[in-house]
Amino acid sequence: MREIIEFNSISKALHAMGLDKPKHPLVSVFNHEDIKNGPQFMGKSVVSSFYMVEYKQGKAGSFEYGRTTYDFEEGTLIFLAPGQVLKINEWSEEEAIYGWTLFFHPDLIRKSQLGKNIDNYSFFTYEVNEALHISDQEKDIIIDIRDKIIQEYGMNIDRQSQKLIVTSIELLLDYCTRYYNRQFYTRENLNKDIVTRFEKLLKNYYKSDKPLEDGIPSVKYCGEELNMSPNYFSDMLKRETGRSAQDHIHHFVIERAKTQLLNSSESINNIAYSLGFEYPQNFSKLFKKKAGISPKEFRSVN
Repeated sequence: MREIIEFNSISKALHAMGLDKPKHPLVSVFNHEDIKNGPQFMGKSVVSSFYMVEYKQGKAGSFEYGRTTYDFEEGTLIFLAPGQVLKINEWSEEEAIYGWTLFFHPDLIRKSQLGKNIDNYSFFTYEVNEALHISDQEKDIIIDIRDKIIQEYGMNIDRQSQKLIVTSIELLLDYCTRYYNRQFYTRENLNKDIVTRFEKLLKNYYKSDKPLEDGIPSVKYCGEELNMSPNYFSDMLKRETGRSAQDHIHHFVIERAKTQLLNSSESINNIAYSLGFEYPQNFSKLFKKKAGISPKEFRSVN
């Protein structure tokens, strides 16, 4: 079983890596080549109480990458939220030369607009294999913003410091959102294949006994079956089809319900159970929300 190393402060994390104390307790950027104790993390897992944005030169490396194709080979960004686990398989001094990491603590952004919106940056819950692959031009923009963060927390802290640092972090994340949108777009053919596989997955699910045993398929279940994290899967579908994964599942279930309502004399309760609803009233509520009328009304007017 992997050893798990936990860090509840940026200061402790930097100390464990043999780095200098942070100039600001809630935000720090460091170069991987400066890490003195890198090899000690090999084969271990790291979990922290703060956000991480990590840049690696190239597409491969010492983390768990790679169940899909890459758009660029110039550089890779991965994002981790507090409590997420990063598995480190090996440590390469050569790869570390061009890498860097940004740490920022939730307390830094808690009272800001970014603190209210941080959950909207869903890539913080993507798996490492769903990393962002950036071009040289994109990399230069990210590095320029990173340098502004370093410059600001390296100066004498004043009343404007935290606001300017947070604004720069938000700008960096907004650019990453743009680049992820580009990455979804450049993978259009791959995404269409995933949409087809998703539709087939739902059909096969309802041909089996799973609805009675496990209920309505969850986004998490569908994502795992397609080798994707739930948020990445849902975001990809949203950009490809205009609907989230949850919307797709509900649409499929309601369309199947309509067919059963019109082509059988089964009770509405039995239809609800066969579709995976634990409580028939939940089925009726979802049906009315999607179809505009109740299951009973739908059956009577068609």
